[in-house]
Amino acid sequence: MHVVPLRQRPAFAALTAHHARVRDLSLRALFAGDPARAARLAFDVAGLHVDFSKHRATAETVDLLVRLAHESGVPARIEAMFRGDRINTTEGRSVLHVALRAPRGTRLVVDGEDVVEKVHAVLDRMAAFSERVRSGAWTGHTGKRIRAVVNVGIGGSDLGPAMAWEALRPFTDRSVAFRFVSNVDGTDLVEALRDLDPAETLFVVVSKTFSTVETMTNAASARAWLLAGLGGDARAVARHFVAVSTDLARVRAFGIDPEATFGFWDWVGGRYSMTSAVGLSTMLAVGPDRFRELLDGFHAMDEHLRTAPLERNLPVLKALLGVWYAQWFGAAACAVLPYDQALRRLPAYLQQLAMESNGKRVRLDGTVVDHPTSPVWFGEPGTNGQHSFFQLLHQGTPFVPADFVVCAHPSHGLRAHHDLLVANALAQAEALAFGRTEAEVRAEGTPDALVPHRVFPGDRPTTTIVLDRLTPAALGALVALYEHQVLVEGVVWGVDSFDQWGVELGKVLATRLRDELTADGEPARGRHDASTEALLRRLRAARRAAGGAG
Repeated sequence: MHVVPLRQRPAFAALTAHHARVRDLSLRALFAGDPARAARLAFDVAGLHVDFSKHRATAETVDLLVRLAHESGVPARIEAMFRGDRINTTEGRSVLHVALRAPRGTRLVVDGEDVVEKVHAVLDRMAAFSERVRSGAWTGHTGKRIRAVVNVGIGGSDLGPAMAWEALRPFTDRSVAFRFVSNVDGTDLVEALRDLDPAETLFVVVSKTFSTVETMTNAASARAWLLAGLGGDARAVARHFVAVSTDLARVRAFGIDPEATFGFWDWVGGRYSMTSAVGLSTMLAVGPDRFRELLDGFHAMDEHLRTAPLERNLPVLKALLGVWYAQWFGAAACAVLPYDQALRRLPAYLQQLAMESNGKRVRLDGTVVDHPTSPVWFGEPGTNGQHSFFQLLHQGTPFVPADFVVCAHPSHGLRAHHDLLVANALAQAEALAFGRTEAEVRAEGTPDALVPHRVFPGDRPTTTIVLDRLTPAALGALVALYEHQVLVEGVVWGVDSFDQWGVELGKVLATRLRDELTADGEPARGRHDASTEALLRRLRAARRAAGGAG
């Protein structure tokens, strides 16, 4: 398929000329010239209040960006996704995470099958299993109740469940411990299991093919730990391991009962999979009813994306502002700043969502892009981030747009803490937008030598997203907002947001190097660069000195 390069679309030239006219227009001037700006650029959708008013954009900017979206085929691509077309072109797959949260009875037929019906069949099995575990009907090999659940996965099979559990902890069963193991570094697994009783521990192993190297390495060690603690009886595996996978042969060979296996489909990308069976640990934590509330929140934002006009469509507007800053302001990074400790894993989740999706150098047709694609996403909960990297946001040379995520009501009873937290979020967004001028600094009586150091340039754009409370439904709507932002940005940039070929080369090289690291004889020279070979020899020597111990 041919993709018209971004720079060749008519709206691109219009936006370039427009940027030259408005790039020096300050947010102070924008607010002074438009008394209704704050109200006009704030939206309430799916339980989220989203304020775009602190962006360096005029009404003309938005009009031109919306025109760019139309020229880029955004409406058609959105409709194609909901229709089940194979918009993941390099892998020939549909992209149907929206089907994972479609209400029961919705019909979406792809290749002759109603995928929504299949989704709800899996959800029903998940719910039945979750209720058995939560009620104590499902017991371990020795008859003890399950008191710990360990999710073993990596990438989307870890980041989504871990983020959701952290965010929804007030809704979880506090009598059950939840741990998340992803890193192949043995420290991750050892520390997760250190204080657990094998007789009371259930492992959820998440790997579509049941062959992901990191996940299966951790799963094998977890299996050995379990059997060592339960007398070596292999029958115990079936009571302490469940699988989220589609490879029943490998699942059975591991010792897991296929009836305790929950599948998902090729049209679910890993970073979009937290509402599939990948969310089994989430359902175990919060229960089936709360999990359905999470799905409802996702679906509400899905419907908004599908039906709202582009000029009032939150994911579309958010994406277009991201393109505006990346292309015309040189923004190579963006910050996500959740002012709620429960959302502390949200930035890590969004890093994969955005950068694995749109960190691409070629368009859908294989031609090389000549413009920026995904910025670097990073973040930390407020107020921790304020004492970490906010100095750069306020006075550094990089241009970094930021998102503030705020809850109006806390999940705890310490109202004074929450009031201070919210005040900090509002203050930081205000300071980033409007700064402090030299005249204002001098009026405070600041010594001349310190004046330059105390000036805040301002004009650092922010989006503020307000949730009434951090509920399952609100979390779903929030994550879906970002999912669809990533989709729209990818359409404008002309890339395939749903493949991830960039992770493959390192995997291939790692397999070869692992064999060479552990081989008895010296590995052949000339298979790697001089630096890698020198490091390999050094690490082989260290391994021999330790007796080859793992």
